Amino acid sequence: MLLFFDLIKYGHLSTFSTTLEYVIYWVTNVISLIFLILYFHQYIYFIVGTFKVHKLKPKDFKQHKIGIVISARNESKVIGNLIESIQKNDYPKELVNIFVIADNCTDDTAEICRNMGCTVFERFNDKEIGKGYALNYLFTKLHTEEEYKDLVPEAYIILDADNIIKPNYITEMNKTFDSGYEMVTSYRNSKNFGKNWITSGYGYWFLHDSRHLNNPRMILGTSCTISGTGFLISKPLVEEYGNWKFHLLIEDTQCTTESVILKKKIGYCSTAELYDEQPATLKSAWRQLERWVKGYYQVCGQYYGKLLKGVFTNFACWDMFTCMLPALIASMVTATFFPVCAIIGACLGQYGAAIYALTNLGLTIAGMYALMFFIALLVCITEWKKIPCSWWKKIMYLFTFPLYMFLYIPVCFTALLKKVEWKPIEHNADVKIEDIKNIEKKQKNNKKP
Repeated sequence: MLLFFDLIKYGHLSTFSTTLEYVIYWVTNVISLIFLILYFHQYIYFIVGTFKVHKLKPKDFKQHKIGIVISARNESKVIGNLIESIQKNDYPKELVNIFVIADNCTDDTAEICRNMGCTVFERFNDKEIGKGYALNYLFTKLHTEEEYKDLVPEAYIILDADNIIKPNYITEMNKTFDSGYEMVTSYRNSKNFGKNWITSGYGYWFLHDSRHLNNPRMILGTSCTISGTGFLISKPLVEEYGNWKFHLLIEDTQCTTESVILKKKIGYCSTAELYDEQPATLKSAWRQLERWVKGYYQVCGQYYGKLLKGVFTNFACWDMFTCMLPALIASMVTATFFPVCAIIGACLGQYGAAIYALTNLGLTIAGMYALMFFIALLVCITEWKKIPCSWWKKIMYLFTFPLYMFLYIPVCFTALLKKVEWKPIEHNADVKIEDIKNIEKKQKNNKKP
């Protein structure tokens, strides 16, 4: 990308041999300038998040009654490991209830959970499909039926069946909740980080989201964001939200957006760590990314007007606004504009303009690769001890992380043009919390290269 000052100095028609080159030059720089303005605050986040980690001030925290909510669909291979990790937490057992919504299950997920002491709700509905509907079903039963009155907690922690949590997870989440936050998101790691370039791509992004986005948001006093799994929400807020009224394809982002508009500040707990299983094949990753991007389109269509109204009085609205549509539009424009200009130039016999367009496309791709590599490198440096894989994989997957992020570009187009529905992703990584501890012990014995 050319610098803005170059635009001022050289942005006149006589510099170029054709009008098409002039248009390419100006469009390139205008996009660069807009991108810089929109995401300048994230550069501040990078600096703050790199050098500081948010921690609560020591005090006596009240221990609240906590409900763990797990939405599961045919998760018999992995859900036992999650329940076991919950039961091994250091939080008082009498203050924790585990609620499982077995959603359209055809395996023995419900039976496994009952045998491990969970309160299980079975739901069968082939019309209203998705995690949002499952959560609404569970919360409605808990809050309206008399038989569950004594089980209703003060707050819920929402987990996915493929997660496992550290032994202090509930204790740390409770501390942030007791500090006055109605919603709290946690530190999200990946239990199959080192499997391949796809799982590591997810892994690096979620670590970046925790350390260099939510962490500085918490430090700077603005609202954080929840991300699918590993978050706490108070019981009164669940009721205020109609026992979870969020049914778009990305109900977590929908909930975050509504909370930001209502000026409800979401907290972040850096000391509550969970491990998530990431899609390991290109097919499953593509399907998930399509759902996410389509969900962004849905959230934008429903909430962007309200977000724009709030950007001048609520910085969190600006932050949320820039997290969605602008990046998608910029990716689609970049992927379309330069090739189209190259084709037009070639058709008109303006081969210099065609080469100029392709050169700008190459420079843009190289710049995007460099930026994504830098993000992964920063994560690798700051979170080195927490990344659960060998040192050489941590380094090798720095170079493939940009390729994972580039998947979003074609997905932006496919998600826009096709109907996307929620579909389950199979989880089969049989990883226990003890396995994570063993990896951590090995890493402590190995010096950083």
